[in-house]
Amino acid sequence: QVQLVESGGGLVQAGGSLRLSCAASGNIFNIKLMGWYRQAPGKQREMVATITGGGTTNCADSVKGRFTISRDNAKNTVYLQMNSLKPEDTAVYYCYTIVQELGLMGSYQYWGQGTQVTVSS
Repeated sequence: QVQLVESGGGLVQAGGSLRLSCAASGNIFNIKLMGWYRQAPGKQREMVATITGGGTTNCADSVKGRFTISRDNAKNTVYLQMNSLKPEDTAVYYCYTIVQELGLMGSYQYWGQGTQVTVSS
């Protein structure tokens, strides 16, 4: 089992910044990918940004130039720096990971509990 602990959500005015963090712990042999998804009320969950173990990043077009994903491999932690926030960024943000676990074959995916980000206009 792998646990994901998120932090950093909150309420911010439009144009402001927030930084989300997500730390993975547990039966980890190798983290293949970490990232962030979000889900706004009445909408489907969507990918925000991901980063592989090698550092390759992928960001949704809606956040390019405003959000930056980074990762501390030594701490098994991923960060999402969110700048120039807009009201449409309001959502629950979920941490996501794909890992290889000690003693197990294959890869497994896990989700965090989610952290609320609210951007006021």
